[in-house]
Amino acid sequence: MSVTYLIGFVVNPGQRERFLGMLNTLLDTMRHEATFVNATLHADPADPCRFLLHETWVDHQEVLDVQLNRPYRQAWHKALPELLAEPRSVSMWQPLRADRKD
Repeated sequence: MSVTYLIGFVVNPGQRERFLGMLNTLLDTMRHEATFVNATLHADPADPCRFLLHETWVDHQEVLDVQLNRPYRQAWHKALPELLAEPRSVSMWQPLRADRKD
């Protein structure tokens, strides 16, 4: 069963562009993974330093065992303490329904 992660970020002032550049590179790479389903990045309209990432994968255990350890993620993980004003928040959800306008 697929799993969705909601990941909240509060970026340090002055790090927004670096954060977005690194995250865009990460998203562009991970979208080619076989177990990737989708991701949507949201920006808080009231705070340019707050973001929410909605990310869905086929299998949670595979994310833990394989995806989080991919070499292309290492620079991202190493940079997070400099980029973020506070630790990111992560919650897991199981999709029950998805609707899209065709």
